[in-house]
Amino acid sequence: MSSSSGLTFKLHPLVILNIADHHTRVKAQSGGASGRPPRVFGCVLGVQSGRTVEIFNSFELKYDPALDCLDRQFLETKQEQYKKVFPKYDVLGWYSTGSDVQDSDMLIHKALMDINESPIYILLNPAINHAQKDLPITLYESELHVIEGVPSLIFVKSSYTIETVEAERISVDHVAHIKPSDGSTAATQLAAHLTGMHSAIKMLNSRVKVLHHHLVSIQKGNVPYEHSLLRQISSLVRRLPAIDSTKFQDDFLMEYNDTLLMTYLATITKCSSTINELVDKFNVAYDKQSRRGGGRSTFI
Repeated sequence: MSSSSGLTFKLHPLVILNIADHHTRVKAQSGGASGRPPRVFGCVLGVQSGRTVEIFNSFELKYDPALDCLDRQFLETKQEQYKKVFPKYDVLGWYSTGSDVQDSDMLIHKALMDINESPIYILLNPAINHAQKDLPITLYESELHVIEGVPSLIFVKSSYTIETVEAERISVDHVAHIKPSDGSTAATQLAAHLTGMHSAIKMLNSRVKVLHHHLVSIQKGNVPYEHSLLRQISSLVRRLPAIDSTKFQDDFLMEYNDTLLMTYLATITKCSSTINELVDKFNVAYDKQSRRGGGRSTFI
């Protein structure tokens, strides 16, 4: 069923990237267990001007599967934080992942109506379908329909268009662009670096599991004690918590402060440039006004 509200929806690529990244991280953290992928939830932000709704950004939400509801306090905290940075953005609705709308989605939808009386619902299908050319994104509105004499709130599909600005086009093109590295066109330098890190962490995890399995076998009496081997294991284990050392904390805090300082300087530079442009425009406008005033007095 299609929507009859007449609203025009413009979806920005950042929202799609955020939802896909949220799903990928949660799936990776769950260990990539087979079966049904975990669902993720979040709010979408944007601006509504007349009959046009433009969706610019999104943020994640905490979901309690036991109570089958969202963490309301976390939602309000995130909303206040985003309102300080983006005062023009309002919560337009929420998003989730899945192949189809579920019955519990309407409960979450109704719970958000005190923030937005007519929220939208964006559903991303994470299943890969190579035959499908359209984006696996469905946008829903809620409408009150009378079904068998009973008024019920149901989801109806709405059409949308992808809207981008110059900065988003550059960013998306940079993410999608594959740069050759050492004559290889199969991966970017970043992808190769992340792949190497993933392989190293995976190998470390497998080696730690071998040591743990051996120690458990010794504890159970299945494997005889070998003091020389135990000393070697003890020496290796002492190297694992290296990131808890004082030197690591100092280096981490130094790099963290340097990053914050660079961000602060970039913000100051941007603000200074904006103020400079404003002053230039004011001087041009004031100069034109002065010339017009002088021209009139001469004419008189």
